[in-house]
Amino acid sequence: MRITKKKKKMEGLIDPDAFYSLEDSVDLLLKVPKAKFDETVEVSVKLGIDTKMADQQVRGTVRLPHGTGKTIRIIVIAEGEDVKEALEAGAMEAGAGELLQKIEKGWLDFDCLITKPSMMKLLAKLGKILGPRGLMPNPKSGTVTQDIPKAVKEMQAGRIEYRADKASDVHICAGKASFDKKAIVENIRVLIMELLKVKPSSAKGPYFKSIAVSTTMGPGIRLDVNQFKI
Repeated sequence: MRITKKKKKMEGLIDPDAFYSLEDSVDLLLKVPKAKFDETVEVSVKLGIDTKMADQQVRGTVRLPHGTGKTIRIIVIAEGEDVKEALEAGAMEAGAGELLQKIEKGWLDFDCLITKPSMMKLLAKLGKILGPRGLMPNPKSGTVTQDIPKAVKEMQAGRIEYRADKASDVHICAGKASFDKKAIVENIRVLIMELLKVKPSSAKGPYFKSIAVSTTMGPGIRLDVNQFKI
């Protein structure tokens, strides 16, 4: 099997058996040969939780100090004056009847759906469409709220949702490879400290089993979990 120059350079940079500090891992991240597009910086965390237990669900939102570097496509299910306020705040689309029908027919070209508690009954029948894609609004993620304009602006400013999957893994965007080192380090640190803050009290044993950072096309770089206060 032919080994590309890019792969050879990566192998020379990163020791697959080593565990790095956050700062050193980002240094390596920025030295890895880049793709022809602005790659996303990704953080993957394996948590020591049992997602089958109701009291060990890890889900919420966190605001990245330097944003995600990407435009968040937000839609709002609303009626009346809320529609106007949502659009003025920056929502891509807002409405009820026609927008709901559009989603029901398979349109899912958006990243976030926000609504009010009173509108959730209209979304119930779309649970099978939105749920598997992580698009169903939820109070814990800040997407079911009385203050629609505030939620729209916060999402645009870098507030992102995180959620542990069935394998107890959390995968989160921490910015773009074009960000400078300081911005990436600060974004990742905020993400990790947020996960630490929401640690279920019933979780036993090591909470952070593993943490790795990578770019979209780059290799995973393992972090030393002991550098974070657990």
